Amino acid sequence: MSIVSRSPADRVIVVGAGVAGLATALRLAPRPVTIVTAAPLGNGTATGWAQGGIAASIGPDDAPSLHAADTEAAGAGLTEPDVALHVAGAAPALIDWLVGLGVAFDRDADGSLALGLEAAHSRRRIVRGRGDSTGATVLEGLVRAVRATPSIEVLVAEAKALMQDANGAVRGLVCASDGAAFRLPARAVVLATGGVGGLYAATTNPRGAIGSGLLLAARAGATLRDLEFVQFHPTAIAAGADPMPLATEALRGEGAVLVDGAGERVMAGISGGDLAPRDVVARGIFQALSGGRDVFLDARGDLGRSMTRRFPTVAGLCAGVGIDPALQPIPVRPAAHYHMGGVLVDAGGRTDVPGLWACGEVASTGLHGANRLASNSLLEALAFAGPIAASIEGVSASAMFGDAASAPRRQGDDGRALAEVRALMDRRVGVVRDEAGLREAIARLHVLAEGGSDAALTGLMIAVCALSRQESRGAHWRSDFSGQAARYHTATTLAEVLRVAAERAGARERVSSEAVSG
Repeated sequence: MSIVSRSPADRVIVVGAGVAGLATALRLAPRPVTIVTAAPLGNGTATGWAQGGIAASIGPDDAPSLHAADTEAAGAGLTEPDVALHVAGAAPALIDWLVGLGVAFDRDADGSLALGLEAAHSRRRIVRGRGDSTGATVLEGLVRAVRATPSIEVLVAEAKALMQDANGAVRGLVCASDGAAFRLPARAVVLATGGVGGLYAATTNPRGAIGSGLLLAARAGATLRDLEFVQFHPTAIAAGADPMPLATEALRGEGAVLVDGAGERVMAGISGGDLAPRDVVARGIFQALSGGRDVFLDARGDLGRSMTRRFPTVAGLCAGVGIDPALQPIPVRPAAHYHMGGVLVDAGGRTDVPGLWACGEVASTGLHGANRLASNSLLEALAFAGPIAASIEGVSASAMFGDAASAPRRQGDDGRALAEVRALMDRRVGVVRDEAGLREAIARLHVLAEGGSDAALTGLMIAVCALSRQESRGAHWRSDFSGQAARYHTATTLAEVLRVAAERAGARERVSSEAVSG
């Protein structure tokens, strides 16, 4: 799609081309929109890798209130009930919207939408596309719609920094392409940049998912919420690949079970068993692995024999590493998968920085709480795209547009620094955490961040928040604080994170100096 001239006073920039970015751009039409994406449309996004589906209360035995209740239960006390009910209520119409765009979801023999079951859902409500290729199916439909919308242009470039005026309001984006930086003024910027899984050595996310949008917002002064809540998918296929291929949760919904090398059930005696919420299953597998037991997802028998037809993506991934699910159990382990924390936004997707909105995984909307319910991720992005468009439409261009200067630019990472960050995050800020490990992570990440590593700076924000939450809740599990405190959110800014890290660095230097002088 060619780049056309746009009036900066009218243009909206959307950073990211996954479901959040594409849906937001479509909802903004016919307002001029520029999508800034690091890769051509359809490539490099976590959306395309999403296997499970989209949760929607479509079945005759289901209702939005039930969907919202399951969302709240999974969120471990931090899901905001009004947000859960709003998103659950919007889900059926959002499925209709996608169907209207030509997205072909799986259907039963009578033509009705086929509904699957996943862990922690009380009803069969998972709408899928091509079995376990829902993300790719939805992405393809959205890409087609974007390419057919004249008001949307696509710019393949790297987002380097937000432009802000003297009052701190966002007025555009600094981009880079082919080594050249340039400014792109706009009346509003929407971050739709995905998550942070690439900060971990074991992840199901694209390697580029290292929280770039989170850091852009943080450097602009935005408030960040609940960064410590990183969800680890329990059943990444442990076959040496990086990123790790995913064995969708839907397999357990259809009867696959978790076993160890001796064939014993890993989740035996744990409430919910194999269909417990993701954080519970991830910890169960982690504890088994820590105890020296190998863990497998056992789909042998009818499910394994039908996998090529029912779950072709997983079947292909298994075939690629020499596993026949009909005859062999699939080796699995937890891997960083989704970030429940993010840039704090209101019901219209607005951050507390004027001119800046956020949608999808980069945002903290209040939906997921401490642990995301399966198949609520694509749904959240779709549900907030419309309100974001309406929110932007309701703000006058004259109130938003003005002179702007560039915020500090992203510095980037060399391969060595990123590799160290990934290993450290996996080891010390992973499935189970403790004070000593988090302090070790903060100390080293602070040094790497001062050396110019953006990945280390983003990891530092997560680690500082994890250290401050002295309880175990949802996906954040402290071996030294097994109980739960009263419900609360963590909210911080980049300035506060750097202050805390610098104080801890100073304390270490003082201790070292005293030890030498003593």
